Amino acid sequence: MIFEVKALLFDNDGVLVDSHDTVDKCWDRWAIEFGVKDLVISEHYGTRAQDLVLSLVGEERFEEANNRINELEQESAHLTVALPGAVELLPSIPSDRWTICTSANPRLGLARIQAAGLPVPKHLVTGGDVEQGKPAPDPYLLGAKRLGFDPKDCIVFEDAQAGVVAGKKAGVKLVIGVSVRALDTEADIVIEDLAGISFDGFKLFIPEEKILRR
Repeated sequence: MIFEVKALLFDNDGVLVDSHDTVDKCWDRWAIEFGVKDLVISEHYGTRAQDLVLSLVGEERFEEANNRINELEQESAHLTVALPGAVELLPSIPSDRWTICTSANPRLGLARIQAAGLPVPKHLVTGGDVEQGKPAPDPYLLGAKRLGFDPKDCIVFEDAQAGVVAGKKAGVKLVIGVSVRALDTEADIVIEDLAGISFDGFKLFIPEEKILRR
């Protein structure tokens, strides 16, 4: 499949890098420490930690609880690895035609990108850059703005429903789901991973064999 587009906006965790195992372990430990029962963190993938923490413990315990999950996740950031295709794809794209829009805080987002051996985009958007995190459109609106493009000229790559909703609310050209996890989202099409994908700044090519749903 070939799409004419001007810029690509990538989620990080679950799209470019694999951090889910460590994320699950961090939140399981955090939940025990703060007495939060029945937390299934996979149901909240794609959202900012600060938003989830506030909803679970309230304002009175927010600062302590938020600092703790940030500490736990930062300690495990070095275990982050790149997902298939990411290391090959990102360096091949013109630097002014792509960025990452992650829900992670600035320090954690940067640490995970670097641990996975990926290039850090000059227009990186993190959870600390926006007033509202995903599923609000703010991260992708800001990503498009920093690149200098209208959202309708951008394609978003996501694996989580919150991020898919954010992309659609932002009015992007297309939301591409990445991994089997994205089959449960409202992504316009879903692909296995980023391996074999190419983008020259004008046309995005996706091998047919990588498409899981269209």
